[in-house]
Amino acid sequence: MSDSSRLRTLVDFARPFTLIAPALGFASAAATAIGAHPREAWSWGLVVPPVIGSIMAAVLNVASNGLNQIFDAEIDRINKPKRPIPSGRLSIGGAWAVTMASFAVALVLAWFVAPGGRHECFWMVAAAAVITTLYSVPPFRTKRLGIWANVTIAIPRGVLLKVAGWSSVKTAMGLEPWFLGAIFGLFLLGATTTKDFADMDGDRRGGCRTLPIQFGVTRAAWMISPSFVLPFLLIPAGAWTGVLTGNFWLLQALGAFMTVYGLYVCYLMLRRPDDLAVEENHVSWAHMYRMMFVAQIGFALAYLL
Repeated sequence: MSDSSRLRTLVDFARPFTLIAPALGFASAAATAIGAHPREAWSWGLVVPPVIGSIMAAVLNVASNGLNQIFDAEIDRINKPKRPIPSGRLSIGGAWAVTMASFAVALVLAWFVAPGGRHECFWMVAAAAVITTLYSVPPFRTKRLGIWANVTIAIPRGVLLKVAGWSSVKTAMGLEPWFLGAIFGLFLLGATTTKDFADMDGDRRGGCRTLPIQFGVTRAAWMISPSFVLPFLLIPAGAWTGVLTGNFWLLQALGAFMTVYGLYVCYLMLRRPDDLAVEENHVSWAHMYRMMFVAQIGFALAYLL
């Protein structure tokens, strides 16, 4: 295999599109912390920990992707045969090497995200790494346990990601960062299932009892719909109660826009739910990522402007 082919294989294994969301999520959380009361005075030193942390979040996601692909190798032979492991382009040993190196690099980077000497980010990342392991690795492998699969995605990629990003600027010992994390965690609690509908055949053979397998496509679609709407109602509620200290009117606008956007995605899912299990990447899956991006950018603007 040529050097260019090896590089392409490693890039495919890392799944670069999925790295944008965690990096942006970390950076957005840092921006909210900068603008949160009391607002931080600007300095170049203020942005160094968030930049390191954003790179760390992407690298940690490489590790998470790798772990999932290693233990999903047989399932991917059915669902995603072109991926590096099932296609034979990357050995299991090579996959382990990339995965463990990514975990190590992420933890080292997290240790250096320590404003004021606080290592809160490191402990958040360590917890996220453990939960990610529980998701993929037997005997726990919560991926096969229905709603517990969603929980073990929502906590590290929703709640802990936001709190870790906040901790790169301010201490996480307060209500506001956890409130922010809860919004994104509740969103991912349901929205993460959008990737499961088209994978039902392989997941069923691999013993993974995802929500669509347990409850059927239509019922699962209705079950996850509230996660596209209700979390974003917490944004205006948080602004009204003073828990969220960004720009009041921008937060109201963000909450309204995201709620309407979520209702639209629910409409796309529920008008023809059987399509969810037919299309490899149903439009709702793409909108799930777009909603994440819009919400992350919206929060950053609401706190910085």
